[in-house]
Amino acid sequence: MKSELTFGSIVRQARLASSLNQKEVAALIRKEDGEPMSAPYLNDIEHDRSTPTSDHLIKEFVRVLKVDPEMLYFTARRIPTYKSIRKVEKEKVIAAYRAFERVLRGAEA
Repeated sequence: MKSELTFGSIVRQARLASSLNQKEVAALIRKEDGEPMSAPYLNDIEHDRSTPTSDHLIKEFVRVLKVDPEMLYFTARRIPTYKSIRKVEKEKVIAAYRAFERVLRGAEA
């Protein structure tokens, strides 16, 4: 049986590889207001009942767990925001992402 690659599975695998428990990781992840993430919210993320909706939280997972940011953005179904990208370049990024998705779907067929 093939396991699905999800935001939660990446976070869980990275946490386990770091030998940290959920409470420890939650204390290290800071929300936008500077407060730590709650352990129940982290549990929901790891079980794919929730996915962070902000770039800030995704970047916090990258910082704390040393995971690949592109994989987290991809599995969160988000495109990272880069303030330096102009409108035309953003359209190219979106087109490239959609082409990549088509390739992945073709590989699953």
